[in-house]
Amino acid sequence: MTRWFVPGRLEVFGKHTDYAGGNSLLAAVDRGITVDLEDAPSAITATTTASPDEVVLRNGEPLSLPAGHWGGYLSAVLERLRLNFGDIRPARLRIDSNLPLASGMSSSSALVVALALSLIDHNNLRVTPEWQENIHDDIDLAGYMACFENGMTFGTLEGVRGVGTFGGSEDHTSMLCCKEDHLTQFSFCPIVEGPSVRLPDDLSFVVAVSGLLAEKTGSALISYNQASTRTQEIVASWNAATGRSDVTIADALASDEDANQGLRSVVAHSPELTSRLRAFLTESEEVIPAATEALERGDLATFGNLSDLSQRNADQQLGNQVPETNALQALARELGAAGSTSFGAGFGGSVWALTRTADAEAFSSEWLGRYTRQYPEVEGRASTLVTRPGGPAQRR
Repeated sequence: MTRWFVPGRLEVFGKHTDYAGGNSLLAAVDRGITVDLEDAPSAITATTTASPDEVVLRNGEPLSLPAGHWGGYLSAVLERLRLNFGDIRPARLRIDSNLPLASGMSSSSALVVALALSLIDHNNLRVTPEWQENIHDDIDLAGYMACFENGMTFGTLEGVRGVGTFGGSEDHTSMLCCKEDHLTQFSFCPIVEGPSVRLPDDLSFVVAVSGLLAEKTGSALISYNQASTRTQEIVASWNAATGRSDVTIADALASDEDANQGLRSVVAHSPELTSRLRAFLTESEEVIPAATEALERGDLATFGNLSDLSQRNADQQLGNQVPETNALQALARELGAAGSTSFGAGFGGSVWALTRTADAEAFSSEWLGRYTRQYPEVEGRASTLVTRPGGPAQRR
């Protein structure tokens, strides 16, 4: 039997920055998804402790599932592996999770990575010429894992439909490359590891799950993808004005010392693109470098002020907040959190608060209580958990 554990991730800062080539400050968390894989005589079968149904797939056989069904992630993983490496051996997979679902902690990406790693090992794909030509380290692997979702080609490994999200590789990088007890800054397109900061033992994150599902399906998927496509429109406008062929906003910024102002000029005709550009520049170029430095020198007051700026930016410029996540962030700061902001795709999901480890459980209870009194309709769905930065994915 093969067992893989893949952690969820905590996006400390980095709201919708990765696919535009920007910065993120990330951690893996100390909980996640476990996949046990055993040989099977025929087909790929999978079960999960979260649902009573069983999914059965055979090589080349289309799968018909309701929109949003968890089996769609397995189908996308198999479709991509078959396209890149050929037929996949039969197997039985059992999936377990202690991550809150659709909470912003990337349970769906963790599921994709855990399924893919299990099947990669089961089929010994790491020794194939295709693998060795394209995937040389965990950074490359994170980039490839992201392509299972966005459908893009990776090197010579051809792309296919994916799961329909036009996202980047932030989640997968966190899960495969982050370090225990540390927050790490990465930039993307391509993935480049930046500085890591150790989180002192006397500090922990409390995560509040808002009770509003941050699902990347239906109207939420449309809103999520719109944040991505607007960055492409910004770059297209820049290229048309300059004659360049940049791929991301970060590429454009790196091209000239006056590119920041140039980008603002080329989108000035569009309030939507102007807000999207401001959201990126504030989060990626202002908040994240300053927050990393503040945490490194133990300046929690500045770190907290930057978390407030990140929340305002997401609400006013990115436009992916809801009253509940704004309320959670404000309540956390009122209760004395050293910093707090929402994270993930937005339109629901979760909010983190940084607090003293010794006070974390009491803080967690009071935070949840105040929130559910303000929004009684989420009682029973909202929850909190205490976590610290965990290690990367591992075979157990």
